Amino acid sequence: MEGLVEEGQEQIEEIEAGQVRDAALIGAAQKVEHYEIASYGTLAALVKQLGEKQAMELLLETLQEEKATDKKLSLLVEQKVAEEA
Repeated sequence: MEGLVEEGQEQIEEIEAGQVRDAALIGAAQKVEHYEIASYGTLAALVKQLGEKQAMELLLETLQEEKATDKKLSLLVEQKVAEEA
């Protein structure tokens, strides 16, 4: 996760402000979301195997929230590309 945050910081420092940097930062945010999606999905599978139904339900709820955020970020970058075209 630290590497993903560092990568985003490098993009802020190296890419001139504007639509390209905006798109790069949205991509960086999506990488974080994908990391979180993988983490919550794995944890949900593990707690399911342990029979922890309440924990699994909470993790699956959080997983759905992360997926929704990822979808919003995808829509945002699509809008950015459409604006440039």
